[in-house]
Amino acid sequence: MQQISALSAKYKPILNAVTSADMSQPRAVDIFLLDKPAPPRLTQPMKNPLYILPDIHGQSAMLDKALARIEADGGGDARLIFLGDYVDRGPDSRGVIERLMAGQAQGRNWLALRGNHDQMFLDYLDNNSITSPRMTKPGYSWLHQRLGGMDTLASYGVTATAKAPNHAAALDAVPIEHRNWLASLPYYHLTNELLILHAGIKPGVPLSRQSPEDMLWLRGDFLENPMPHPWLVVHGHTALDMPTHFGNRIDLDGGAGWGRPLWPAVFEGRDCWLLSDQGRLPLTPPVSRA
Repeated sequence: MQQISALSAKYKPILNAVTSADMSQPRAVDIFLLDKPAPPRLTQPMKNPLYILPDIHGQSAMLDKALARIEADGGGDARLIFLGDYVDRGPDSRGVIERLMAGQAQGRNWLALRGNHDQMFLDYLDNNSITSPRMTKPGYSWLHQRLGGMDTLASYGVTATAKAPNHAAALDAVPIEHRNWLASLPYYHLTNELLILHAGIKPGVPLSRQSPEDMLWLRGDFLENPMPHPWLVVHGHTALDMPTHFGNRIDLDGGAGWGRPLWPAVFEGRDCWLLSDQGRLPLTPPVSRA
């Protein structure tokens, strides 16, 4: 298969802006930025690949398409990890939650991790809170237009603004099962070589001492660190033009929350592909320059 070896300026990333769960052990993966399409995969897939789906952000139609690609590639029993941020910005946060809950209830091998937008929704439901110390821009709240809480509540038939949060109506409209599902989401999943989570970790800090808030929100220290971690870190949270490999970490968030495609990824050992309508698109690590 053709390997991707050069970074295309067209796809440079845009940085716009603890409980674990048990699954069988996938291996690590190296991912790099797509530069151009590659031929569909012709060899037979391994028996137990791992699929990962990044930030969905209320895009239920994109979710259905991504799940169809995953099932076509790996069957109905495919192991799948979701990276969090199921709500906000898109038009159907309620539908996304219901789709994931239904799949798990049907016995699908799905693990849903927690994202910062899921936590903001939960904080609103539990405490009528629409702010967080992690929101550093003046005037920002969960009900700010760019963060998308209003879109989430609208999917439940509730109209709300930062000045009129309409909390009582939301408590009536949001099923308690949805609230309990959000509260049950783990912060990360660890394999022999992969640390899979929503946002990031503090470099050099043992996993047992990592802050759950950092796992949901962290950018600067994590994104700017070029040194290797004990694991290859697979994350979302920071929206890019395309999924990108940075050597020590992989950001799979291709910006579905902003209307760009939702890219499912499949891992077999240290090899990774994105799933497209044309088949598997191979991703490779960046080429080191001496």
